[in-house]
Order: sequence, then structure tokens, then C-alpha cells
Amino acid sequence: MTPPWEDEETEEDGAGTMVRPYTITRGRTAPERDDFTLITVLTTAHDPRDGHGAAIHPGRLQPEHRMILERCLRPAAVAEVSADLNLPVSVTKILLADLVAQGLLLARAPLSVARAAGGADMGMLAALRDGLGRL
Repeated sequence: MTPPWEDEETEEDGAGTMVRPYTITRGRTAPERDDFTLITVLTTAHDPRDGHGAAIHPGRLQPEHRMILERCLRPAAVAEVSADLNLPVSVTKILLADLVAQGLLLARAPLSVARAAGGADMGMLAALRDGLGRL
């Protein structure tokens, strides 16, 4: 089964050419939502549905949107996605907000993930902090 963002016709997008960030964001300088942090966890929605249970079919997606959806098939942090796209975090957040608004991408705070898994191991976190401090 192919993901919904691959159903659309692909066209030459000039991969390898320099595209200015304001072009990618269509002139927007801030995302619609401001709750993304560098460690917000993102996951592509499998079989996305709207509030009534109908399947969501994405509109025409930019190449960067398609790359984000592909990258987030496995959970990834905002910082990882930004680095993989080789785009500034501010631009990446705008693109992420687009996909979340369409219901194609899920975003969650990393702390809720730790709680769902039984809570954070404070001993491990302290050891990690100490180890990083020694670097």
C-alpha cells in the first residue's frame, strides 16, 4: 500500500537547486502553531482520518513535505528532521505545522512518551547528564 502523499503526480522539482526558504514557506515567517520544540516527536499518520472517520487525502504537497512524511515513518525529533532536510529549524517548523494541520503528521511532547512507557528512568537521565558534563 502506497502512502497517500505518493499518489499524486510527481514532477521535476529541481532537486539539487538552491531554493530560498521564503519560497518553500510561501512567504510565511512563523508557523501557525508555536508548540514545537527541538525535541518534539513527529510521526507520519498511518491511514489518516478526519473527525468523521473519512480518509484524508492530502492536497498537492511540496517536495519538502513529502520528504518530511517519508522521514517521519519512524519517529523523529524536530531537530532531526531539520538536519535531514538541511533547512533552518524555523522553516522546518512551518512545514511541520502544515502537515499536522492536514492530519498527515502527528506531533507529541517527548515527556508524554516517557510517561506512557512507564516513566523516565531518573537514574539513567542523571548518568547521561553527568556523562555529557564530562565531555
